[in-house]
Amino acid sequence: MKTGVSRSWILVDSKGESSILDLDKYAIMKRVPIHARDLRILDPLLSYPSAILGREKAIVLNLEHIKAIITTDEVLLRDPLDDNVAPVVEELQRRLPLPAIAFGEGEDDDQPAVNGARTEMQNVEPTEFPFEFRALEVALEGVCSYLDTQTRELETAAYPALDELTSKISSRNLDRVRKLKSAMTRLTSRVQKVRDDLEQLLEDDDDMADLYLSRKVAGASSPLSGQGALYWSPDSPKLLSKTSKISGLTQEETDVEELEMLLEAYFVQIESTMNKLTTLREYIDDTEDYINIQLDNHRNQLIQLELFLSSGTVCLTVYSLVAAIFGMNIPYPWKKDHGYIFKWVVMLAGIASASIFLSIISYARHKGLVGS
Repeated sequence: MKTGVSRSWILVDSKGESSILDLDKYAIMKRVPIHARDLRILDPLLSYPSAILGREKAIVLNLEHIKAIITTDEVLLRDPLDDNVAPVVEELQRRLPLPAIAFGEGEDDDQPAVNGARTEMQNVEPTEFPFEFRALEVALEGVCSYLDTQTRELETAAYPALDELTSKISSRNLDRVRKLKSAMTRLTSRVQKVRDDLEQLLEDDDDMADLYLSRKVAGASSPLSGQGALYWSPDSPKLLSKTSKISGLTQEETDVEELEMLLEAYFVQIESTMNKLTTLREYIDDTEDYINIQLDNHRNQLIQLELFLSSGTVCLTVYSLVAAIFGMNIPYPWKKDHGYIFKWVVMLAGIASASIFLSIISYARHKGLVGS
């Protein structure tokens, strides 16, 4: 059966090995314990806003072109053949595997309790980021780098176009700047969405704690995970219960500083991209103001020209009126033997018209209607 959405996914495990999977939503829900409403967020046809959601055993990630499901040991990434997704897949394959680390060599075997405690400590407190954080870091880096690259490309095209527009106002340059401004508006909206998601996540410690999948798995497998025991923290006078809002976590386990530092690094990067777009918008606004000033100046010059032409027309009308009066086919007794009157009429009419024109222009300059 044909569908409008690609069902192609790529799976990258903790060893960096990848495989292409053709799965529908029911197969995904069977493989990863998430709800259908979370899977709909990753559907490109539904145009859901960007989101980073922490679930019980998975992180649902929808940022720009990266639509992924992250668990404690694998990453499912949608549309692996997309040109923008391929670099992210390669980076996941390179950075997800951890180097092998040897523990406990040369220790006595007659201390099983100590060895068991050491093994539990190694599982709970790894020396590297948990798998889900390494995958999340690759995804955030891919999104931030992608948006920053698009911003730099837009800057490269926009600044010369704006400078050219200020030097020559033409329909071609105006249309070019209009398209660049539309692209900048769309890109700003996308960057703002990613920035808001990171900011919202940083402001809520509970949401950040939900992203600690390995910690939740370790807490669930602990022998004390089902108990409602109380824990006393020397750093805080409060008693922490297993039945608190973040179930099964102690004071130490609710520390989200590690993830907070990771998110803050990419928040600063996306904020820098946002500042570039803000600067570009301000430059575009300044250019628009400059263009409007130029157009206003041209409009004023046209108004002045219109005033000169209108004044000249009025003066010529006066001159034409005199000519029309003397051109009437009516017998006048003074027309006989008075041919010298013609030149005086022409001269006086011209002087009167010129005087009227100069009076109008002098009045306009006195009132500041035309430049001096």
